[in-house]
Amino acid sequence: MKMYGFAFAPNPRKLLTYMREKNLDFEYVEVDLPGGEHRQDWFRQKNPMASLPVLELDDGTCMAESLAIIEYLEETNPDPPMIGTNPLERYHAREMERLCESSILARVGRVFRNTNPIFAGPNQIPKLAEVAREELPGVLRIVDAMIGSNEFAAGPRPTIADCTLFASLKLAQIGGVEIDSGAENIARWWQSFQSRPSAADPA
Repeated sequence: MKMYGFAFAPNPRKLLTYMREKNLDFEYVEVDLPGGEHRQDWFRQKNPMASLPVLELDDGTCMAESLAIIEYLEETNPDPPMIGTNPLERYHAREMERLCESSILARVGRVFRNTNPIFAGPNQIPKLAEVAREELPGVLRIVDAMIGSNEFAAGPRPTIADCTLFASLKLAQIGGVEIDSGAENIARWWQSFQSRPSAADPA
């Protein structure tokens, strides 16, 4: 398999982290997103929407959308389980993953897009970044409380929630978005998870 991604983009980072945690055999291909490589014909043949990530199977089948790819890989490679082993575990893993996406990643992304020079232009609205910064501490406290004393985001084992939370905090780190130091469980989780092999930057 080949995974097409861009090191600094959160959705490719989410999928890359997941595939590494699953110990899958794949080739990582970096796509020059700032240079517009994703809009070139060769890439649009793989994904007409020109978005990342893309997973290309051995038979040439190309898949887009990180969470849909993860669901496919979970069904075809069930061990180790990353979306729980029973209905309740699967609920908690999916709940926490969606919460990390919609509450943390969405706001970090809003700050990043509306403050980073690479997005400078008429579509950049500093007020949106300001509002997102103000909202972040509140949602971080909610996620922090849900993690509690768990070793991982949704319990005692890594799940898709860890992949999304890591992608969120990695984007915050890259974009200089401050994460509330009062979220002690998240800080503990971050310190531990970023030392895992799955968290390394692409070679």
